Amino acid sequence: MSIGEYLVVLVSGTAVLGHAIATAMLRNRGVQWPTHRSALWAAGWSCAAGTLVGPFAERAHHDFVIHMTGHILLGMLAPLLMVLAAPVTLALRVLPVSAARPLARCMGSTPMRVLTRPAIAALLNIGGLWVLYRTSVYAAMQAEAWVHAAVHFHVLAAGFVFTFAVLGGPDPAPHRSHAAWRATTLVVAVAAHNVLAKTVYAAPPEGVSAEQAQAGGELMYYGSAPVEILLLVLLCRAWINPRAASGPHRPVRSELGAGKKTASSRTLRSP
Repeated sequence: MSIGEYLVVLVSGTAVLGHAIATAMLRNRGVQWPTHRSALWAAGWSCAAGTLVGPFAERAHHDFVIHMTGHILLGMLAPLLMVLAAPVTLALRVLPVSAARPLARCMGSTPMRVLTRPAIAALLNIGGLWVLYRTSVYAAMQAEAWVHAAVHFHVLAAGFVFTFAVLGGPDPAPHRSHAAWRATTLVVAVAAHNVLAKTVYAAPPEGVSAEQAQAGGELMYYGSAPVEILLLVLLCRAWINPRAASGPHRPVRSELGAGKKTASSRTLRSP
């Protein structure tokens, strides 16, 4: 494996191990964390790492269809699984108050408010894909390792932010937009993504054969549909029944209050 692949394995393993340690700490306090959210977190990181390490990553470097499969897994499915795992909620519950407060302030900050605006998140996510496939960035990605790494980081990070902005949770979202606006943004983003897929089919990116571009464009158009439909279903479910869709979510103040109470309890029990 290359240094980059070792780094991917290290980051993914650390994320999954850290999550397991956090849930174990909660259990020691008598607090249960939903098992399915732990499974979602592990699946999300496994999905991301699987596209960037090993034979899949090697084939994606030379096969545009495999690359496009990686785009769907890394930029759409993995972010959805990670967002549904509610990692910020877990962190707020397990961290001491001194560490949880800065995280809560970050979630409520002005930069976070701008970044998680559905339109801004969609521009970063879908707009980034237009830049990738409609400019020379895709060819540069194949030639330069640092561009390759930067593109994959952007695809995962932008996918995560977009998914969180559209769903508005289940993590605390102090600046959550109205559901109607989030749904509208999702529909427009899906349309822009599908138009991009058609342009890839009709006009291959630099360095991609017409046959590969047609197969990759079809996969981009049809293969992304299940994730897009699932996003829409989850958004509508949260819109119609917010309580049922909230999962472990509680307001940020409640999370901090729980952390403060836990810290006080540990102090009282200490010898």
